[in-house]
Amino acid sequence: MTGIGITHIGLCTPLGNTPESVLTKLLQGDTSAMQWRDDLLFEKPTLVGSISDDVLLDIPQHLQKFNCRNNRLLHTAAMQIQHSVQQAKLEYGADRIGVILGSSTSGISKGEAALSYRAEHGKFPPSYHYSQQELGSTSLYLQMLFDLQGPCYTISTACSSSAKVFAAAKRLLQANLCDMVIVGGVDSLCQLTLNGFNALESVSKGQCNPFSLNRDGINIGEGAVLFTLEKKMTQVMLAGVGESADAHHISAPHPEGHGAISAMQQALQAANISINDIDYINLHGTATPKNDAMESRAVSCLFKGAIPPCSSTKPIVGHLLGAAGAIEAAFCYLVLSDLNDKNGLPPQLWDQVIDPNNPALPFVIQGQTRAKINYTMSNSFAFGGSNVSVIFAKSKHN
Repeated sequence: MTGIGITHIGLCTPLGNTPESVLTKLLQGDTSAMQWRDDLLFEKPTLVGSISDDVLLDIPQHLQKFNCRNNRLLHTAAMQIQHSVQQAKLEYGADRIGVILGSSTSGISKGEAALSYRAEHGKFPPSYHYSQQELGSTSLYLQMLFDLQGPCYTISTACSSSAKVFAAAKRLLQANLCDMVIVGGVDSLCQLTLNGFNALESVSKGQCNPFSLNRDGINIGEGAVLFTLEKKMTQVMLAGVGESADAHHISAPHPEGHGAISAMQQALQAANISINDIDYINLHGTATPKNDAMESRAVSCLFKGAIPPCSSTKPIVGHLLGAAGAIEAAFCYLVLSDLNDKNGLPPQLWDQVIDPNNPALPFVIQGQTRAKINYTMSNSFAFGGSNVSVIFAKSKHN
């Protein structure tokens, strides 16, 4: 059977909206997108990966009921895959194109603003519709934007949401229910999420510091990333996906990473490769004490003495929550793409203070390259023990 290829991507990220700008800043370890904001946490300023309103495109007039910042992020990314989708409609038909997105915030910031307006005026603003903050509105908006009729739904499993979309799309394509599936993720900054994590004492006081002894929590970010998947040979292929649900605890991962190990093993088996074939791992690496401890143990246990270079890219863009899997998948895609002609790797940004309680990993240093990069792995782990590992491959026909 023909493999599943990534035919096009769309980007709206803190690092920019083009593959070239995102890859350049990623490999440089450019943290300029991390900005201090005093309008998100109730108690103090916080450092977040933010996107300027100036770069966001407007929602079309006939779809104004979907108008919220979250969908503007999504729309900005969607316009970059528009031509690919229109060509697919002509080739396959609108009913053969699916939409599966991951999100955790949806348009809740629109609801926050609406509640403030209601408190002052006694009624909701005319532009507010409850559907704007429903999780399903993201996928529905994209389906209506492109006038599609295939399967359409949103996955919301916290931080694994937009990594799980690859597994879901793979099933639709292999079952011959779709000829193209648009996948990805979108999340936007909002007070509800920031203050929720702050209540859990999980927000860093400064820049997040993954895997350091001094790590103290996450920085949150925002953005949207989309991929079109088809049963074609392309420059970068979806090689394998592994999923597990260990359900160890409502918020804490299994301390030894049993579920994470299972997800990575399944992804390797699906890709029909060994641990020695992986050339780079994009770690989930949230910079919270328990996640980093678990992930370092899981990776060390599975890869043993053959751990490839790895890094957490969250200090560069923040933790995009429901969209984290998608943006980190995009990083893995770009590392494999022809744009990365020097085989550069995303650096690990941290204070280099090793935690003696956890296995040491071979973190990427600034400017590090590899002789070859054929396979990349991206890990995403979420509350409730939802674990996903996705492997991408450079096409052998490239």
